[in-house]
Order: sequence, then C-alpha cells, then structure tokens
Amino acid sequence: MAQHELGTIVIYSGGFLEAHHVKAIRDAAPDAEVIEIASIEEWRAQRAVLAPRLEVALGLPHTEIADLNLFPRLRWLQQTFAGVDWLENRPDVAQSDIVLTNASGVAAITIAEHILTLMFSLARSVYRFADAQRDHAWHGRVRMNELDGSTVGIVGLGAIGEKMAEKGRGLNMRVIGLRRDPTKGSKYVDRMLGPDGLSELLASSDWVVMTTALTPETRGLIGESELGQMQDTAHLINIARGELVQEDYLIRALQEGRIAGAGLDVFEREPLPADSPLWDMPNVVITSHHSGSSPYYADRTTTLIVDNLQRYTAGQPLINVIDKALGY
Repeated sequence: MAQHELGTIVIYSGGFLEAHHVKAIRDAAPDAEVIEIASIEEWRAQRAVLAPRLEVALGLPHTEIADLNLFPRLRWLQQTFAGVDWLENRPDVAQSDIVLTNASGVAAITIAEHILTLMFSLARSVYRFADAQRDHAWHGRVRMNELDGSTVGIVGLGAIGEKMAEKGRGLNMRVIGLRRDPTKGSKYVDRMLGPDGLSELLASSDWVVMTTALTPETRGLIGESELGQMQDTAHLINIARGELVQEDYLIRALQEGRIAGAGLDVFEREPLPADSPLWDMPNVVITSHHSGSSPYYADRTTTLIVDNLQRYTAGQPLINVIDKALGY
C-alpha cells in the first residue's frame, strides 16, 4: 500500500468513543481531514456532501454505505466489532477493492472470561443457587463437576479461540482445537484438527465451545447429527453466532438429555423469543449477547484504529484485514 494524499476520514463515535478516543485517532492522521460523526442522524444529514470524498470510514455501520456508486473514493472500512457475516448480503462490497478490517482480538480476553463464566456456572450449578437465593431457599445437594482434567473442544482458533485455549490450558484442561488450516498450530492446543475432524472433537470433548466465524460453510454447523455425536455428559457453549447451531435440534437434545446442558450468549433469533423453551430449561444458562461487553473495549478498539490509521497513512499493511472470499 503506497503513500498518497489522503481524502476525508470519518470517525463514527456513536456514543461509543469518547472525546479522548477521537482525539487520539485525529492525532494519528494530522494531515488528513478527519470528521467525527456522533450519530446516524448526523451522518445521514451530511452523507450527500461527505460521500463523494470519503476515503476511510472508521466504525461507520456498513448499512450506511448502501450504494457504493455514491462513494467513489472509499478505500478502507474499519469495523469496531469482529463479525463480517453481513458480507453474505453485500456482494457489491465483497467483490469490491475496498479493504475491510475488523476488531478481532479486541474482545478476546473478555469473551474468553465469559466462556469460563458459563462453564463454571454449569459445572458448579451456580445458576441453580442464584434461583434459590432469589427465592430465599436453602438448596439441597446438587451435582458438581470440575473443569480441571476435563477436555474442551474449541471450534474456531481465531483470537478468541486462542485466548480460550490459553485459559483452558491454565486450568489444566485438555484442549482440542479445530481450524480451517490445522497445520497452523498453537502452543495451548494438545490436538489440532481440520474441518474433517469435527466428529472427533465432538465425541472427545466435555465442553464444546463455538468461537468460529459465521460463513456459508459454518452456518448450521451443529445440527442433529453433530449433537448426537456429543457425550451425554457434555455441554455446548456458544458465544459466536446463533446461526452456527440449529436451535430446534439443540432444544430437543437438551430436553431428551442427549447432552448435559448449554451456555448460550447468542441465538438464531435475537432477542430470544419469550416463548422459547430455552428460557425455562434447568440445564441452560443464558446471557443476552453480552460476552464482549467490557469497560476497556473502547480503549482497545481505539488502540487498534490508531495503529491501523498510522499504517494506512504510511502505506504499510493493515492489521485484521478480512479475506472477503472466506468471510473472516
């Protein structure tokens, strides 16, 4: 990427980035026209004027760049979140020369800790005691398990999966990983598998953790057959995308005791409908798509944006460039 005279850079703060974050981003490109947009309404009011000269969009929702013909200079779109499954519905962007970068890694610590929270809650029946506390009831004996010595199978070894593998190893768990290219190893993984190793991972794991990206290949990855390959003492944890798991089959497997339980942060439909059987299942812990929430998210995102903006202005390779053909 060669150096060139920069066009307009738009920062969408949207109540997410504070003044000191915006200043740090401005300071990273002192010679460019950097415009902060604080709301969608403000963007739409200025879009007709800004669109023809917009070159870099930092955090601007992709839905606000609906017609690429109106953005002839747009070269780089930086997300403030990780998922890029929206590309499935935007072939114009997917097939364009626009560089797309995401915030992969920003929430790795937070989400790995959230995965462990779900696992510990299920292993130690914390959710049952929370219900008992609410009812002022002294809970009798319940079944307890330990994570130490158990096996965690992680489907998707990106930044989040790698961090989960590290934490699992720290808890003396056996770690099985699955990624598209199994030749890319990890010092935290005891056994690395490729996509054809999913059955082995499912059959061998006490905890099946979904951290993979949602792509056409992974949509509905866990269905009736896959759930049937899990041990009846195993748990499924999903913090990635709800569409990775065929929910009707998951509900049936939980109801019939074919798996022990599930920790779910994401769902096929969000918000999860009030009449979903998942709400009332005694072996399910639900968090409402909050696994990435952290008081440090904006700081870490700003650090990434500043780094990438400095690289962009210097003509250097960017961090977290998405392979739009693969979808991650």
